[in-house]
Amino acid sequence: MLKTGIISKRIPVSILACFLCCLSLSCSKNSDGVPAEDPVPPLPEAELYFPLAGSPSWDSVGLDELEWNTDAREPLYDLLAENKTKAFIILKDGKIAMEEYFGTYTKDSIWYWASAGKTLTAFTVGIAQEKGILKLEDKTSRYLGEGWTVGPREKEDLITIRNQLTMTTGLDDTSFDCISPDCLVYKADAGSRWAYHNGPYSLLQQVISEAINTPFTAFFNTYLRNKIGMSGTWISTNGSNSVYFSDARSMARFGLLNLSGGKWDGEPILADTDFLSAMTNTSQEYNKSYGYLWWLNGKESYMAPSVQLTFQGELIPAAPADTFCGLGKNDQKLYVVPSLSLVVVRMGEDTGDNELGPSGFDNQLWERIIALIK
Repeated sequence: MLKTGIISKRIPVSILACFLCCLSLSCSKNSDGVPAEDPVPPLPEAELYFPLAGSPSWDSVGLDELEWNTDAREPLYDLLAENKTKAFIILKDGKIAMEEYFGTYTKDSIWYWASAGKTLTAFTVGIAQEKGILKLEDKTSRYLGEGWTVGPREKEDLITIRNQLTMTTGLDDTSFDCISPDCLVYKADAGSRWAYHNGPYSLLQQVISEAINTPFTAFFNTYLRNKIGMSGTWISTNGSNSVYFSDARSMARFGLLNLSGGKWDGEPILADTDFLSAMTNTSQEYNKSYGYLWWLNGKESYMAPSVQLTFQGELIPAAPADTFCGLGKNDQKLYVVPSLSLVVVRMGEDTGDNELGPSGFDNQLWERIIALIK
């Protein structure tokens, strides 16, 4: 039986140190040929609060105590209500600063993450690599077998797990969700094109299953979900793409895990800082605003799902530059902002743009959030 009313612990957490920059005038490059990120100044140690895994208790902090602009709370609430929001949470230093539910939705209600759940898979791939189960440079065919696509064998063998993580498999994304070989058609060499494509992404879970001869969900539950006290489950909504369903607080827990650099209450869930850094930085040269299945703010340009166009400017101009996000269909949102020690969650219906990931609502929402926290 779960015990309630337990006061969760606080621990000092060291924020990830800045990356070493090159000493020469020319920029260094990572293994994908992407220019290295500018060095990030180290942040001071922050005290993060973690809710206990087996307790519904979660400490909160008042807007007055934070010295936030309380007059901006109502305009933010109105924006959320007007745009069919189900749940909204802001964590500050791990504590709940704002938590709102709309209509019949409650803190125990279940909703889907859509493609915001891709971030869960990316994190799980990192765990699998850390445990020596696979490597990002492994050919996907090593786990899925020859003929998992209908492309030429020599082209299929170019595709690696890293390509699946970065949306650079080179497969034709016209059959968006389909994972059968006849849908996975060669279009360009792996690593030479970025395209938002659910099929190769979904097969990452099968790669892990084949590597350990165990269902992906069992591995995920054991090494990620249960470790941080999340609820939820993976459900296939169309026979191809598995979607994560949970309450809003579970999404907030996962955001807090990433805010803390892969540790939960002092326990490393993913200790590979190189993977964590690569996951939340530009992963290839085409879409500067995409990491390992995470969307990135603060970059010079971005690409969007379904179109082969590059847009100049930041993904979410109103949000802090270091924001990284899980963004899903119908405006499912998970934002992590290390510089402000914030996690923000939004679950709900489509706000009107009918986009698969980033939408105009991101910027509208962040304009109201910034007004609140100033």
